[in-house]
Amino acid sequence: MVKTLPQHSIIPLLENGDKLTRYEFERRYNAMTNLKKAELIEGIVYLMPAALRFRSHGQPHGWIIGWLCTYEAATPVVALGVEPTVRLDLDNEPQPDAVLLIAPEAGGQVKLSADDYIEGAPELIIEIAASSVAIDLHAKKQAYRRNGVKEYIVWQVLDQKLTWFYLEQGEYLELVPDDDGILRSQIFPGLWLAVSQLLAGNMQQVLTVLQAGLQSAEHQAFVDKLTS
Repeated sequence: MVKTLPQHSIIPLLENGDKLTRYEFERRYNAMTNLKKAELIEGIVYLMPAALRFRSHGQPHGWIIGWLCTYEAATPVVALGVEPTVRLDLDNEPQPDAVLLIAPEAGGQVKLSADDYIEGAPELIIEIAASSVAIDLHAKKQAYRRNGVKEYIVWQVLDQKLTWFYLEQGEYLELVPDDDGILRSQIFPGLWLAVSQLLAGNMQQVLTVLQAGLQSAEHQAFVDKLTS
């Protein structure tokens, strides 16, 4: 005799395009132990491919993490997360490529839940996108803006373009590089990015420019403020 499970114990699989609440999304996601990455964006499920190409995602992702990790190491109570689950709101649970946040105890705008997830909007989110048609520049951007993510970087690898948005009066504006072609964070003083060098893969120069930012008076003032 074959034993059948009660109907209520069968958890449906996640499928691309499912329209779910965040609770139901998490319930199904947690039941799919072999699933690497899935996101809930504006109430819609997006399943991420298990295999990622090296030059269009893996390597750029590594470069960004190296840049952010260097900043984190020099800036107390600032934390870097790599592909963390973010409980943004009831319709959005993304898993960004990277986040940089100010620790809650230092006045940051997120908190960590009892089960160790980020709740709320990290100060900075970074996404590695293949091109401008990706959801990173559309539905995600809308969700991040509405929830108060203060800065949002999208690197469109195939288009050889990086855009750094900052939040002003509820809208995203594009950060403009200085005369030396350097983008400077408005939220994380000293987080400087030599965009053309990054796009060219010249990480030595990218880190040299970042070190200049870390040695600046504005970065020291930021550290003093966070640790006072």
